Amino acid sequence: MHRLLLARLAFAGSLLLQSARADFSIATFSADVTVPLGHALMGGGIAPAKEIVDPLLARGVVLTGGEKPLVFVAVDWCEIRNDAYARWREVLAEAAGTVGERVLVTSVHVHDAPVSDLGAEKILREHGCAGSVCDLEFHEKAVQNVATALRAALKKPRRITHFGTGQAEVEKIASNRRFIRDDGSVSFLRFSNTRDPKIRAKPEGTIDPWLKTLSFWDGEQAVAAISFYAVHPMSYYGGGGVSADFPGIARARRQADDESVFQIYATGCAGNVTAGKFNDGSRPNRRVLAERLYQGMRAAWEKTARHPLSTIGFRAVPLRLEPREGPGFTVADLMKGLAADRKPFAQCLAALGLSWRQRADAGHTLRIPVIDFGAAQLVLMPAESYVEYQLLAQQLRPDSFVAVAGYGECAPGYIPTEKHWAENDTNLEDWCWVAPGAEKAIKAALEAALKRD
Repeated sequence: MHRLLLARLAFAGSLLLQSARADFSIATFSADVTVPLGHALMGGGIAPAKEIVDPLLARGVVLTGGEKPLVFVAVDWCEIRNDAYARWREVLAEAAGTVGERVLVTSVHVHDAPVSDLGAEKILREHGCAGSVCDLEFHEKAVQNVATALRAALKKPRRITHFGTGQAEVEKIASNRRFIRDDGSVSFLRFSNTRDPKIRAKPEGTIDPWLKTLSFWDGEQAVAAISFYAVHPMSYYGGGGVSADFPGIARARRQADDESVFQIYATGCAGNVTAGKFNDGSRPNRRVLAERLYQGMRAAWEKTARHPLSTIGFRAVPLRLEPREGPGFTVADLMKGLAADRKPFAQCLAALGLSWRQRADAGHTLRIPVIDFGAAQLVLMPAESYVEYQLLAQQLRPDSFVAVAGYGECAPGYIPTEKHWAENDTNLEDWCWVAPGAEKAIKAALEAALKRD
Protein backbone atom coordinates (compact mmCIF):
# COMPACT_ATOMS: atom_id res chain seq x y z
CA MET A 1 0.00 0.00 0.00
CA HIS A 2 2.82 2.37 0.93
CA ARG A 3 4.58 1.70 -2.39
CA LEU A 4 1.34 2.23 -4.30
CA LEU A 5 0.82 5.60 -2.60
CA LEU A 6 4.38 6.68 -3.42
CA ALA A 7 3.89 5.64 -7.03
CA ARG A 8 0.67 7.62 -7.28
CA LEU A 9 2.32 10.68 -5.72
CA ALA A 10 5.25 10.40 -8.12
CA PHE A 11 2.89 10.12 -11.07
CA ALA A 12 0.91 13.14 -9.87
CA GLY A 13 4.15 15.10 -9.45
CA SER A 14 5.19 14.16 -12.95
CA LEU A 15 1.90 15.43 -14.33
CA LEU A 16 2.28 18.69 -12.43
CA LEU A 17 5.80 19.15 -13.79
CA GLN A 18 4.64 18.44 -17.33
CA SER A 19 1.80 20.90 -16.85
CA ALA A 20 4.24 23.54 -15.63
CA ARG A 21 6.52 22.99 -18.58
CA ALA A 22 3.59 23.24 -20.97
CA ASP A 23 2.95 26.78 -19.68
CA PHE A 24 6.06 28.05 -21.46
CA SER A 25 5.74 29.17 -25.05
CA ILE A 26 7.74 30.90 -27.75
CA ALA A 27 6.72 33.09 -30.66
CA THR A 28 9.22 33.74 -33.46
CA PHE A 29 9.19 36.79 -35.72
CA SER A 30 11.18 38.30 -38.57
CA ALA A 31 10.90 41.64 -40.32
CA ASP A 32 12.75 43.38 -43.13
CA VAL A 33 14.62 46.47 -41.87
CA THR A 34 16.63 47.19 -45.03
CA VAL A 35 17.52 50.86 -45.47
CA PRO A 36 16.45 52.74 -48.59
CA LEU A 37 19.03 53.72 -51.18
CA GLY A 38 20.88 56.85 -50.19
CA HIS A 39 20.63 56.14 -46.47
CA ALA A 40 23.75 56.68 -44.37
CA LEU A 41 25.72 53.57 -43.43
CA MET A 42 27.94 53.09 -40.36
CA GLY A 43 26.83 56.43 -38.96
CA GLY A 44 27.93 58.34 -42.04
CA GLY A 45 31.45 56.95 -41.94
CA ILE A 46 31.34 55.15 -45.28
CA ALA A 47 29.55 55.49 -48.62
CA PRO A 48 25.74 55.64 -48.33
CA ALA A 49 23.53 52.83 -49.59
CA LYS A 50 23.96 52.39 -53.34
CA GLU A 51 22.61 48.86 -53.80
CA ILE A 52 20.96 46.13 -51.76
CA VAL A 53 23.24 43.09 -51.87
CA ASP A 54 21.03 41.21 -49.43
CA PRO A 55 18.25 42.34 -47.07
CA LEU A 56 18.73 43.38 -43.47
CA LEU A 57 16.48 41.55 -41.02
CA ALA A 58 15.33 41.82 -37.43
CA ARG A 59 14.80 38.30 -36.10
CA GLY A 60 13.56 37.58 -32.63
CA VAL A 61 11.59 35.55 -30.14
CA VAL A 62 9.04 36.25 -27.43
CA LEU A 63 9.23 33.94 -24.42
CA THR A 64 6.12 33.66 -22.26
CA GLY A 65 5.37 31.73 -19.10
CA GLY A 66 7.50 33.68 -16.68
CA GLU A 67 6.50 36.80 -14.78
CA LYS A 68 6.04 38.84 -17.97
CA PRO A 69 6.94 38.19 -21.61
CA LEU A 70 10.61 38.45 -22.57
CA VAL A 71 11.73 39.61 -26.02
CA PHE A 72 15.11 38.93 -27.63
CA VAL A 73 15.74 40.39 -31.08
CA ALA A 74 18.92 40.58 -33.19
CA VAL A 75 18.94 43.34 -35.80
CA ASP A 76 21.16 43.37 -38.91
CA TRP A 77 22.20 46.96 -38.20
CA CYS A 78 25.53 48.39 -37.20
CA GLU A 79 24.32 49.96 -33.94
CA ILE A 80 21.20 51.16 -32.12
CA ARG A 81 21.95 53.93 -29.65
CA ASN A 82 20.48 56.28 -27.06
CA ASP A 83 16.86 57.30 -27.69
CA ALA A 84 16.69 55.01 -30.74
CA TYR A 85 17.43 52.07 -28.45
CA ALA A 86 14.81 53.30 -26.01
CA ARG A 87 12.32 53.58 -28.86
CA TRP A 88 12.91 49.97 -29.96
CA ARG A 89 12.32 48.72 -26.43
CA GLU A 90 9.25 50.91 -25.92
CA VAL A 91 7.51 49.88 -29.14
CA LEU A 92 8.33 46.18 -28.89
CA ALA A 93 7.37 46.08 -25.21
CA GLU A 94 3.95 47.47 -26.05
CA ALA A 95 3.54 44.93 -28.85
CA ALA A 96 4.55 42.03 -26.58
CA GLY A 97 2.54 43.15 -23.56
CA THR A 98 5.58 43.60 -21.37
CA VAL A 99 7.90 46.35 -20.10
CA GLY A 100 10.91 47.86 -21.86
CA GLU A 101 13.41 46.41 -19.43
CA ARG A 102 12.42 42.91 -20.58
CA VAL A 103 13.10 43.68 -24.25
CA LEU A 104 16.66 42.71 -25.21
CA VAL A 105 17.74 44.31 -28.49
CA THR A 106 21.15 43.51 -29.97
CA SER A 107 22.73 44.73 -33.20
CA VAL A 108 24.67 42.24 -35.31
CA HIS A 109 27.09 45.11 -36.05
CA VAL A 110 27.55 44.61 -39.78
CA HIS A 111 28.97 47.83 -41.21
CA ASP A 112 27.18 48.15 -44.55
CA ALA A 113 24.14 48.92 -42.42
CA PRO A 114 22.81 51.87 -40.41
CA VAL A 115 23.68 53.32 -37.03
CA SER A 116 20.48 54.63 -35.47
CA ASP A 117 20.67 57.52 -33.00
CA LEU A 118 17.69 59.84 -33.17
CA GLY A 119 19.20 62.44 -30.87
CA ALA A 120 22.39 62.62 -32.90
CA GLU A 121 20.46 63.08 -36.13
CA LYS A 122 18.37 65.86 -34.58
CA ILE A 123 21.54 67.60 -33.41
CA LEU A 124 22.97 67.44 -36.94
CA ARG A 125 19.79 68.86 -38.44
CA GLU A 126 19.51 71.61 -35.84
CA HIS A 127 23.03 72.79 -36.64
CA GLY A 128 22.65 72.53 -40.41
CA CYS A 129 25.39 69.92 -40.72
CA ALA A 130 26.18 68.10 -43.94
CA GLY A 131 26.62 64.82 -42.07
CA SER A 132 23.76 62.42 -41.43
CA VAL A 133 23.57 59.43 -39.10
CA CYS A 134 20.12 58.06 -39.88
CA ASP A 135 16.74 58.90 -41.37
CA LEU A 136 14.22 59.56 -38.60
CA GLU A 137 11.17 58.63 -40.65
CA PHE A 138 12.67 55.39 -41.90
CA HIS A 139 13.71 54.45 -38.37
CA GLU A 140 10.17 54.75 -37.04
CA LYS A 141 8.79 52.79 -39.98
CA ALA A 142 11.31 49.99 -39.40
CA VAL A 143 10.53 49.74 -35.69
CA GLN A 144 6.80 49.63 -36.38
CA ASN A 145 7.30 46.91 -39.00
CA VAL A 146 9.10 44.78 -36.42
CA ALA A 147 6.33 45.40 -33.90
CA THR A 148 3.74 44.32 -36.48
CA ALA A 149 5.64 41.08 -37.09
CA LEU A 150 5.89 40.49 -33.34
CA ARG A 151 2.15 40.94 -32.83
CA ALA A 152 1.40 38.53 -35.66
CA ALA A 153 3.76 35.96 -34.14
CA LEU A 154 2.00 36.12 -30.78
CA LYS A 155 -1.15 34.83 -32.45
CA LYS A 156 0.56 31.48 -33.15
CA PRO A 157 2.88 30.65 -30.23
CA ARG A 158 4.57 27.29 -29.85
CA ARG A 159 4.80 25.34 -26.62
CA ILE A 160 8.33 24.78 -25.31
CA THR A 161 9.18 22.08 -22.81
CA HIS A 162 12.99 22.01 -23.09
CA PHE A 163 15.93 24.23 -23.91
CA GLY A 164 19.10 23.07 -25.63
CA THR A 165 22.75 23.98 -25.21
CA GLY A 166 25.50 23.26 -27.69
CA GLN A 167 28.89 24.69 -28.54
CA ALA A 168 31.70 24.15 -30.99
CA GLU A 169 35.00 25.78 -31.83
CA VAL A 170 34.99 27.92 -34.95
CA GLU A 171 38.06 27.60 -37.11
CA LYS A 172 39.92 30.46 -38.77
CA ILE A 173 37.66 33.45 -38.24
CA ALA A 174 38.33 35.37 -35.03
CA SER A 175 41.55 37.18 -34.10
CA ASN A 176 42.27 39.97 -31.66
CA ARG A 177 43.13 43.44 -32.92
CA ARG A 178 46.12 43.36 -30.59
CA PHE A 179 49.35 41.69 -31.67
CA ILE A 180 53.03 41.97 -30.85
CA ARG A 181 55.31 43.43 -33.52
CA ASP A 182 58.64 41.82 -34.36
CA ASP A 183 60.40 44.46 -32.24
CA GLY A 184 58.33 43.48 -29.18
CA SER A 185 56.05 46.53 -29.17
CA VAL A 186 52.26 46.29 -28.98
CA SER A 187 50.05 47.14 -31.94
CA PHE A 188 46.25 47.24 -32.29
CA LEU A 189 46.21 47.61 -36.06
CA ARG A 190 44.79 44.25 -37.12
CA PHE A 191 41.56 45.42 -38.67
CA SER A 192 38.53 43.56 -40.03
CA ASN A 193 40.35 43.08 -43.29
CA THR A 194 44.13 43.06 -43.10
CA ARG A 195 46.21 42.95 -46.25
CA ASP A 196 49.65 42.82 -44.65
CA PRO A 197 50.62 39.11 -44.59
CA LYS A 198 53.06 39.70 -41.71
CA ILE A 199 50.25 40.99 -39.49
CA ARG A 200 47.94 38.18 -40.55
CA ALA A 201 50.65 35.70 -39.59
CA LYS A 202 50.62 36.81 -35.96
CA PRO A 203 48.80 34.57 -33.42
CA GLU A 204 45.06 34.97 -32.88
CA GLY A 205 45.51 36.55 -29.46
CA THR A 206 42.69 36.73 -26.92
CA ILE A 207 39.42 35.49 -28.41
CA ASP A 208 36.50 33.28 -27.46
CA PRO A 209 36.80 30.44 -30.00
CA TRP A 210 33.45 28.91 -29.05
CA LEU A 211 30.22 29.41 -30.93
CA LYS A 212 27.33 28.73 -28.56
CA THR A 213 23.80 27.81 -29.58
CA LEU A 214 20.84 28.15 -27.24
CA SER A 215 17.75 26.39 -28.55
CA PHE A 216 14.11 25.86 -27.59
CA TRP A 217 12.20 22.62 -27.98
CA ASP A 218 8.69 21.20 -27.83
CA GLY A 219 9.50 17.69 -26.67
CA GLU A 220 11.87 16.30 -29.29
CA GLN A 221 10.99 18.93 -31.90
CA ALA A 222 13.29 21.93 -32.10
CA VAL A 223 11.48 25.24 -32.53
CA ALA A 224 14.14 27.97 -32.47
CA ALA A 225 17.89 28.40 -32.12
CA ILE A 226 20.05 31.42 -31.25
CA SER A 227 23.75 31.24 -32.13
CA PHE A 228 26.34 33.50 -30.48
CA TYR A 229 29.88 34.16 -31.70
CA ALA A 230 32.30 36.99 -30.90
CA VAL A 231 33.82 38.56 -34.00
CA HIS A 232 33.38 41.80 -35.93
CA PRO A 233 31.11 40.52 -38.71
CA MET A 234 32.74 42.14 -41.71
CA SER A 235 34.53 40.68 -44.70
CA TYR A 236 34.62 43.80 -46.90
CA TYR A 237 32.53 46.94 -46.60
CA GLY A 238 32.35 50.62 -47.40
CA GLY A 239 31.28 50.64 -51.04
CA GLY A 240 27.58 51.19 -50.42
CA GLY A 241 26.50 47.57 -50.85
CA VAL A 242 23.96 46.99 -48.06
CA SER A 243 24.50 43.52 -46.64
CA ALA A 244 24.27 41.29 -43.57
CA ASP A 245 27.73 40.06 -44.60
CA PHE A 246 29.01 36.57 -43.76
CA PRO A 247 26.79 36.04 -40.66
CA GLY A 248 23.73 36.68 -42.81
CA ILE A 249 24.86 34.07 -45.33
CA ALA A 250 25.61 31.51 -42.61
CA ARG A 251 22.30 32.14 -40.87
CA ALA A 252 20.38 31.75 -44.12
CA ARG A 253 22.12 28.44 -44.81
CA ARG A 254 21.25 27.14 -41.35
CA GLN A 255 17.65 28.22 -41.89
CA ALA A 256 17.58 26.34 -45.19
CA ASP A 257 18.85 23.19 -43.45
CA ASP A 258 15.55 22.90 -41.57
CA GLU A 259 12.85 25.48 -42.18
CA SER A 260 10.98 24.35 -39.06
CA VAL A 261 13.73 25.63 -36.74
CA PHE A 262 13.81 29.44 -36.58
CA GLN A 263 17.39 30.72 -36.71
CA ILE A 264 18.83 33.83 -35.05
CA TYR A 265 22.45 34.99 -35.02
CA ALA A 266 23.88 37.36 -32.39
CA THR A 267 27.37 38.85 -32.25
CA GLY A 268 29.17 38.46 -28.93
CA CYS A 269 31.52 40.93 -27.23
CA ALA A 270 33.69 41.69 -30.24
CA GLY A 271 34.87 45.25 -29.74
CA ASN A 272 38.48 44.11 -30.07
CA VAL A 273 37.98 40.95 -32.15
CA THR A 274 37.99 40.90 -35.96
CA ALA A 275 38.51 38.43 -38.78
CA GLY A 276 41.73 40.24 -39.73
CA LYS A 277 44.10 37.31 -39.35
CA PHE A 278 42.04 35.29 -41.82
CA ASN A 279 40.64 38.02 -44.04
CA ASP A 280 42.44 40.08 -46.67
CA GLY A 281 39.26 41.90 -47.66
CA SER A 282 38.87 40.19 -51.02
CA ARG A 283 35.29 39.68 -52.11
CA PRO A 284 35.46 35.88 -52.46
CA ASN A 285 36.51 35.67 -48.81
CA ARG A 286 33.01 36.65 -47.65
CA ARG A 287 31.80 33.22 -48.74
CA VAL A 288 34.84 31.54 -47.15
CA LEU A 289 34.12 33.14 -43.78
CA ALA A 290 30.43 32.34 -44.12
CA GLU A 291 31.24 28.67 -44.72
CA ARG A 292 33.44 28.51 -41.61
CA LEU A 293 30.78 30.18 -39.46
CA TYR A 294 28.11 27.89 -40.89
CA GLN A 295 30.19 24.83 -40.06
CA GLY A 296 30.58 26.10 -36.51
CA MET A 297 26.83 26.56 -36.22
CA ARG A 298 26.21 23.06 -37.53
CA ALA A 299 28.77 21.54 -35.17
CA ALA A 300 27.29 23.32 -32.15
CA TRP A 301 23.85 22.04 -33.17
CA GLU A 302 25.06 18.49 -33.48
CA LYS A 303 26.48 18.70 -29.95
CA THR A 304 23.28 20.08 -28.44
CA ALA A 305 22.01 18.60 -25.19
CA ARG A 306 18.37 19.11 -24.18
CA HIS A 307 17.32 20.13 -20.66
CA PRO A 308 13.81 20.23 -19.16
CA LEU A 309 12.56 23.80 -18.99
CA SER A 310 11.24 24.52 -15.52
CA THR A 311 12.03 28.20 -15.08
CA ILE A 312 12.64 31.40 -17.03
CA GLY A 313 14.09 33.96 -14.67
CA PHE A 314 15.14 37.51 -15.39
CA ARG A 315 17.45 40.08 -13.85
CA ALA A 316 18.56 43.50 -15.07
CA VAL A 317 21.39 45.08 -13.11
CA PRO A 318 22.00 48.85 -13.39
CA LEU A 319 25.33 49.86 -14.91
CA ARG A 320 26.60 53.41 -14.75
CA LEU A 321 29.35 54.19 -17.26
CA GLU A 322 30.85 57.64 -16.98
CA PRO A 323 31.17 59.73 -20.16
CA ARG A 324 34.63 60.39 -21.47
CA GLU A 325 36.36 63.71 -20.87
CA GLY A 326 39.65 65.05 -22.14
CA PRO A 327 40.63 66.74 -25.41
CA GLY A 328 38.09 66.11 -28.13
CA PHE A 329 35.48 64.65 -25.77
CA THR A 330 34.33 67.57 -23.62
CA VAL A 331 30.94 69.03 -24.46
CA ALA A 332 32.68 72.17 -25.73
CA ASP A 333 34.98 70.17 -28.01
CA LEU A 334 32.11 68.07 -29.31
CA MET A 335 30.15 71.23 -30.11
CA LYS A 336 33.13 72.49 -32.11
CA GLY A 337 32.96 69.27 -34.10
CA LEU A 338 29.61 70.37 -35.52
CA ALA A 339 31.16 73.37 -37.28
CA ALA A 340 30.40 73.80 -40.96
CA ASP A 341 34.06 73.45 -41.92
CA ARG A 342 34.33 69.98 -40.37
CA LYS A 343 34.05 66.90 -42.53
CA PRO A 344 30.61 65.25 -42.50
CA PHE A 345 31.79 62.17 -40.60
CA ALA A 346 33.55 64.34 -38.01
CA GLN A 347 30.22 66.09 -37.53
CA CYS A 348 28.49 62.73 -37.11
CA LEU A 349 31.02 61.60 -34.50
CA ALA A 350 30.53 64.83 -32.59
CA ALA A 351 26.74 64.45 -32.69
CA LEU A 352 26.94 60.84 -31.52
CA GLY A 353 29.12 61.94 -28.64
CA LEU A 354 26.77 64.78 -27.71
CA SER A 355 23.73 62.51 -27.86
CA TRP A 356 25.40 60.17 -25.35
CA ARG A 357 26.59 63.05 -23.17
CA GLN A 358 23.10 64.51 -22.95
CA ARG A 359 21.69 61.24 -21.63
CA ALA A 360 24.67 60.38 -19.43
CA ASP A 361 24.81 63.87 -17.90
CA ALA A 362 21.09 63.60 -17.16
CA GLY A 363 21.82 60.47 -15.10
CA HIS A 364 20.95 57.82 -17.68
CA THR A 365 21.96 54.36 -16.52
CA LEU A 366 22.55 51.30 -18.68
CA ARG A 367 21.58 47.80 -17.61
CA ILE A 368 22.99 44.31 -18.00
CA PRO A 369 20.00 42.00 -18.49
CA VAL A 370 20.15 38.24 -18.00
CA ILE A 371 17.56 35.64 -18.97
CA ASP A 372 18.14 32.71 -16.63
CA PHE A 373 17.09 29.18 -17.55
CA GLY A 374 18.77 27.57 -14.56
CA ALA A 375 21.47 25.58 -16.34
CA ALA A 376 21.97 28.34 -18.93
CA GLN A 377 22.02 32.12 -18.98
CA LEU A 378 21.63 34.58 -21.84
CA VAL A 379 23.52 37.80 -21.10
CA LEU A 380 23.30 41.03 -23.11
CA MET A 381 26.30 43.36 -22.85
CA PRO A 382 26.32 47.01 -23.91
CA ALA A 383 27.97 48.52 -26.96
CA GLU A 384 31.34 47.35 -28.28
CA SER A 385 32.35 45.56 -25.10
CA TYR A 386 35.75 43.92 -25.44
CA VAL A 387 35.89 40.13 -25.49
CA GLU A 388 37.47 40.02 -22.03
CA TYR A 389 34.04 40.85 -20.58
CA GLN A 390 32.47 37.88 -22.34
CA LEU A 391 35.17 35.61 -20.97
CA LEU A 392 34.61 37.10 -17.51
CA ALA A 393 30.89 36.37 -17.67
CA GLN A 394 31.63 32.74 -18.45
CA GLN A 395 34.22 32.52 -15.68
CA LEU A 396 31.68 33.81 -13.16
CA ARG A 397 29.46 30.78 -13.86
CA PRO A 398 31.80 27.91 -14.75
CA ASP A 399 29.05 25.49 -13.75
CA SER A 400 26.65 26.82 -16.36
CA PHE A 401 26.18 27.54 -20.07
CA VAL A 402 26.62 31.29 -20.47
CA ALA A 403 25.72 32.70 -23.88
CA VAL A 404 26.74 36.34 -24.35
CA ALA A 405 25.49 38.84 -26.89
CA GLY A 406 27.21 42.19 -27.26
CA TYR A 407 25.98 45.39 -28.94
CA GLY A 408 22.99 46.06 -26.73
CA GLU A 409 22.68 49.77 -25.95
CA CYS A 410 25.52 50.97 -28.19
CA ALA A 411 25.85 54.58 -27.02
CA PRO A 412 29.24 54.25 -25.22
CA GLY A 413 31.06 52.84 -28.27
CA TYR A 414 34.17 50.81 -27.48
CA ILE A 415 34.30 49.58 -23.88
CA PRO A 416 37.88 48.43 -23.23
CA THR A 417 39.52 47.04 -20.11
CA GLU A 418 41.97 49.11 -18.09
CA LYS A 419 44.82 47.21 -19.73
CA HIS A 420 43.86 48.64 -23.10
CA TRP A 421 43.93 52.19 -21.77
CA ALA A 422 47.36 51.51 -20.25
CA GLU A 423 48.67 50.15 -23.55
CA ASN A 424 47.28 53.11 -25.52
CA ASP A 425 44.91 51.09 -27.69
CA THR A 426 44.80 53.19 -30.85
CA ASN A 427 41.24 52.11 -31.62
CA LEU A 428 40.14 54.32 -28.72
CA GLU A 429 41.05 57.52 -30.52
CA ASP A 430 37.44 57.74 -31.66
CA TRP A 431 34.20 55.75 -31.38
CA CYS A 432 34.82 55.48 -27.65
CA TRP A 433 32.74 57.81 -25.48
CA VAL A 434 33.16 56.03 -22.15
CA ALA A 435 35.74 57.08 -19.57
CA PRO A 436 38.44 54.84 -18.13
CA GLY A 437 37.25 52.91 -15.10
CA ALA A 438 34.44 50.98 -16.77
CA GLU A 439 36.01 47.60 -16.02
CA LYS A 440 35.35 47.78 -12.27
CA ALA A 441 31.72 48.80 -12.79
CA ILE A 442 31.08 46.10 -15.38
CA LYS A 443 32.65 43.39 -13.23
CA ALA A 444 30.44 44.33 -10.28
CA ALA A 445 27.33 44.41 -12.49
CA LEU A 446 28.13 41.04 -14.06
CA GLU A 447 28.68 39.46 -10.65
CA ALA A 448 25.25 40.69 -9.56
CA ALA A 449 23.55 39.72 -12.81
CA LEU A 450 24.97 36.18 -12.85
CA LYS A 451 24.58 35.38 -9.17
CA ARG A 452 23.03 32.02 -8.34
CA ASP A 453 19.46 32.21 -7.03
